[in-house]
Amino acid sequence: MTTRTGSARYEGLGKDGKGFVSSGSGVLDNTHYGFGTRFGDEKGTNPEELIAAAHASCFTMALSFALAGKGLSDGTLETKAAVTLEKDGDGFKVTKSALTLKGSVPGISDEDFKAVAEDAKKNCPISKLLNAEVTLTIE
Repeated sequence: MTTRTGSARYEGLGKDGKGFVSSGSGVLDNTHYGFGTRFGDEKGTNPEELIAAAHASCFTMALSFALAGKGLSDGTLETKAAVTLEKDGDGFKVTKSALTLKGSVPGISDEDFKAVAEDAKKNCPISKLLNAEVTLTIE
């Protein structure tokens, strides 16, 4: 079992507040987030961006290991994730994470590659965590 940590601090309240997010590894260290980074173009991060990065990296790693498990040892995988935040009653809800994959893996047919990618999409831990639609487009 593995446990990873993250933390957040918010100074002030609502739109005028300023948030800071950190990760246990230190890669994020009091990185700015807030209303302007979430709903505007202010420099900093936001929860949906972090979920997108987590989902893209989780799926890509799961696919890499699944392909290696099929005896393949060479290739390049690139994934983008687009996480959608929508109004939900008085609040908001993440409703979708759309994965877009570009891959080059010698030694596997397109059909088999698609099947392995769909399985990785379904079974990566972040896909399982999300209570949202998860789609996959392979380019």
